Amino acid sequence: MKILVLEDDKLFNDTLEDFLEEEGFEVTTALDPYSALDITYEERFDLYLFDVNLPYETGFSLLKQLRDAGDLTPTMFLTSRNDKVSLTQGFDVGADDYMKKPIDLDELLLRINALLRRQIRSSKLKIGEYVLDRTSKELFLNDEVIKLGAKTIELLLLLLQAKGEVVSLQVIEEALWHTNEEASLGAVRVYVTTLKKYFPNIENIRGVGYRLNNTEV
Repeated sequence: MKILVLEDDKLFNDTLEDFLEEEGFEVTTALDPYSALDITYEERFDLYLFDVNLPYETGFSLLKQLRDAGDLTPTMFLTSRNDKVSLTQGFDVGADDYMKKPIDLDELLLRINALLRRQIRSSKLKIGEYVLDRTSKELFLNDEVIKLGAKTIELLLLLLQAKGEVVSLQVIEEALWHTNEEASLGAVRVYVTTLKKYFPNIENIRGVGYRLNNTEV
């Protein structure tokens, strides 16, 4: 399991890295939100551990950017803030858990394992007669795999997450291509055409984006 740790306190960052690696996790660390954001474009993680008070912007702001771009990676905030407003804000932007500093490492491990177990249980999504495995990025019909590319599956996940709202072309491009890759609207149209074979209720909002209408999940 891969974890991204974002903590600007270098000593605590190193402590978390050493502890989690000893527990068998593959750990990548960052000291500021801009570096962390770049890393999320380059790699996929099973869990984010984010500090809240950071240079340049807060962990809340970073997570909102990630959620808006369709990144559903489970996220836990580690913070010295203890007010209810901050707690509410953290969950409002999409946090899955929240621990107050000083952190008890044994409790942290228990919470991480609980989050990852929940993620595994919820990885399969039933969409009408289809089943989407969000972990393996595969779509099934009657236990048979439907051959779709990774970006096509990512687009389907974006449309499902939007729950009938329009997903803009900009959001699609940012989610499907890394910053060092050239996005292609032509490729997006190909992905949509492929998905329409199975989900004909995908609607093209010309010049704006796409939405998936009336799909029960």
